[in-house]
Amino acid sequence: MCLGFGEAGQAFAAGWKRAGVPVDISAFDIKTNSRSHADEQRAAYARHGVTGLERPGAAAVVFSLVTADQAEVAALDATVALAPGTLFFDCNSCSPGAKRRSAEALEAKGIRYVDVAVMAPVYPGLHRTPLLLSGPHAEAALEWLHALDMSAQIAGSDVGVASATKMVRSIMIKGIEALTLECCLAARRVGVDEAVLASLDASMPGWNWPERAAYNMERVATHGLRRAAEMREVAQTVAELGLPPDMSRAIVEWQQRVGEAELDLGSGPENYAGRADRISEAMAGTPRAAKTRAAE
Repeated sequence: MCLGFGEAGQAFAAGWKRAGVPVDISAFDIKTNSRSHADEQRAAYARHGVTGLERPGAAAVVFSLVTADQAEVAALDATVALAPGTLFFDCNSCSPGAKRRSAEALEAKGIRYVDVAVMAPVYPGLHRTPLLLSGPHAEAALEWLHALDMSAQIAGSDVGVASATKMVRSIMIKGIEALTLECCLAARRVGVDEAVLASLDASMPGWNWPERAAYNMERVATHGLRRAAEMREVAQTVAELGLPPDMSRAIVEWQQRVGEAELDLGSGPENYAGRADRISEAMAGTPRAAKTRAAE
């Protein structure tokens, strides 16, 4: 069963179907209970050959694939719905502390908790997207995942090791996206973007900065709100380690700001210049920007 059937759940289901993995999939997504999203969610179930549920149900294996801010809520709900012995794969981008709290709640009910970190975008990898596992049930989890034709490896025997690996890595990955935005938008406004990107290419051979910048902008425009939620968990992770999460908090701001603009950059110019201009123009209309102007 998939708890949450958004991008990740749909990618896994599509991959299993394409690879001919013999698995019956059920799913519950909270959007099913929303008047504005119910039809869209049921269509997604049907499109992927998934049995849509009105509430979480019993299953031998559960993939929790919700948003970071709902991960602990989903885990608590699962303590009521799932039977002892169920393997619970917590694939959400949460801090190690959040993962440990979820593990404690589920293990108290006899549900076997597995800390899972999804280590790359689920497209194009689908169900073969690399996963890291940690916790006392990681070995049993690995057997299940291999049977489902998934790509996974064990990071450690303690809950939190897998999530810490992803959280700390995200400082760099999401940080580069945020730096790309601030750099390119500023460069476009002053008319030095070509010179700046040429200089970056000379300093970092092989990066192809114009192409990378365009890609990073699309990623933030499409997934900024979700990335901002993840980076809040990253900031919490850094704070749990006794370090100041200054950079992580700044990354939240850029991801949130561009995500709020709700731009579909896939439908417009594919080059960095066109995308930078669309983001720059839209930023003045975001709720966050409007609040800032009102406060000035």
